[in-house]
Amino acid sequence: MTVNSPQREFAVEVVRQLRAAGHTALFAGGCVRDLLLGRPAKDYDVATTATPDQVRRLFGHKRTLPVGASFGVIIVLGPREAGHVEVATFRTEGPYQDGRRPSSVAFCTPEEDARRRDFTINGMFYDPMETRVLDFVGGEADLSSRVVRAIGDPHERVREDKLRMLRAVRFAATLDFALDQTTAEAIREMAGQLIIVSAERIAQELKKMLVDRHRRRAIELSESTELLPIILPELNRESREPAAHEITLRMLELLERPSFELALAVLLHSLSALVVVQICRRLKLSNDELERINWLVAHQDDLMNAPELSLARLKRTLAHPFRDDLITMMRVKLLAMEAELKPALFCEEYLLRTPGDVIDPAPLITGDTLKSLGMNPGPTFRTLLETVRDAQLNGEITTVEQAIEMARAIAGAKPE
Repeated sequence: MTVNSPQREFAVEVVRQLRAAGHTALFAGGCVRDLLLGRPAKDYDVATTATPDQVRRLFGHKRTLPVGASFGVIIVLGPREAGHVEVATFRTEGPYQDGRRPSSVAFCTPEEDARRRDFTINGMFYDPMETRVLDFVGGEADLSSRVVRAIGDPHERVREDKLRMLRAVRFAATLDFALDQTTAEAIREMAGQLIIVSAERIAQELKKMLVDRHRRRAIELSESTELLPIILPELNRESREPAAHEITLRMLELLERPSFELALAVLLHSLSALVVVQICRRLKLSNDELERINWLVAHQDDLMNAPELSLARLKRTLAHPFRDDLITMMRVKLLAMEAELKPALFCEEYLLRTPGDVIDPAPLITGDTLKSLGMNPGPTFRTLLETVRDAQLNGEITTVEQAIEMARAIAGAKPE
């Protein structure tokens, strides 16, 4: 097991208090899997025989949140450093009428609760007081064999919640496990049903896959299970060159700890900026995410000939807030294409030896300057200011006086 953390200590205390009140209480789900793998658990879930009302009475209404009380789930708030623990009553579930939530729940035994969960490796319980695992579904064996397998009939598990198809791929990829053949076949047969899952839930799974170091395998598994054409039909492999597809996969593989935006930009880099915007909107990504992803795809080749660019063009790009991601994207693209790294090395060296106020100095003149010179605002204002700005960035002018003189000359006005 892993070293104690404030979160784990609080989860143990929750179990202890439930036990003291006469209830069965166990760690459940993903935290058990992670503990058995020797990995730090992201969060701790507790399953108990206590009903939601009993949990709230035991821990107090001020320390509990009834976020899923109708499904037997209560959040118990801990100290700031410990976060919170989700406490759920052991339950079985009625039919899933919307492919996401059960129509009803009934409280039950731990074994019955385990059999309604998604995958065997997520269906185990752990008793932190007696330090023993309770496994009713073969999770320990699959964990040892490094296999992601649906509990019971995989078709039934998928019918209950269609997102489980994508979760199976994510677990197999991020844990570097094999995907059980029967489970994989069920996913292929039912892949088209993923369309009923909300865009937000799909995007959340995609984010977890793309920021993980096994992102290439996640995409390959999504392809082999027929899920990728449902999530991103624009990446239809049949319509793309095999070499280009391999370059995309290689680029994903070469990324080190990327943001979700950078990883998705790499995945979508072969598409037009317009299509990228459409995808981001369909996935209900935030405006900030959309802006970064779209900019990276649209400008991915802007620095490919960096050593030959004018100083103005080079500085404008290197002054952009997303420039680090752009350089990373260029580097992995060059590596994937087995091309020389000269453009990326040039940019990195230039940034090291050039102060920020040289790359992005304060403008010598602004629109207000032009107005003070008696020029009327209009469509030419922006062009005039950009021309003067380019001259400044190229080192052709260095003073306000020179900038004003240049602006007058461009505007056709006589200098005083």
